[in-house]
Amino acid sequence: MSVQKWVLDEAHSVVEFQVKHLMIAKVRGNFEAFSAEVEADLDNLATAKVQFKVDLSSVNTRNNDRDNHLKSADFFDVEKHPELIFNATSISASGDGYKVVGDLTLHGITKTETFNLTFEGSSLDPWGNTKAGFNVTGVINRSDYGLTYNAALETGGVLIGDDVKINLDLEFTKA
Repeated sequence: MSVQKWVLDEAHSVVEFQVKHLMIAKVRGNFEAFSAEVEADLDNLATAKVQFKVDLSSVNTRNNDRDNHLKSADFFDVEKHPELIFNATSISASGDGYKVVGDLTLHGITKTETFNLTFEGSSLDPWGNTKAGFNVTGVINRSDYGLTYNAALETGGVLIGDDVKINLDLEFTKA
C-alpha cells in the first residue's frame, strides 16, 4: 500500500477519558467534537503524519454542572483555550502495536507525550469504501498543563486525581 489520506469517521469513533474522584472512584467522560488529519501507509505506520484536535467545549460527563465547571477557568478555560491539539512527531513499532510520540497542547501549554497505538485492521464497507480502525491509549498528568484545581479531603488525599487516562477508538475512511 502507499501513503493515503484518511478521513475520520466521527460517527464510528470515540474520545474518552477517566480520572480518579475522591481517591475511591472514577469519573468518565468523552468529547463529542474532534477531528483528525491523517496521511498514512497502513503497511508502514511509522511514516504516518497525524494531527488530532478536540473541541474542549464538547466535554460530556453526563453531569451538566460538572461539564460547565470543566469548561470554566478552573479547568479547560475554553474561552481562552478552546482546543486540545496533538501533533505526532514520531511513530515506532512496539510489541504488537506502536508508540506515538508527539506534542500535546492543552490550556496553552505544550508537552511531549507518548501514546500506545493499536492498528485494529482494515476492511471494505458494504459500499466499497476502505475503512481502518485504531485504538489509542495513554495517560497524561493534568497538572503538567496547569489544570491544578483541587481540594484536600478530610480523610487525606485530594478530590481529583492528577492522572487522566485517555482512550480513543477511531475509524477512518480512505479518501
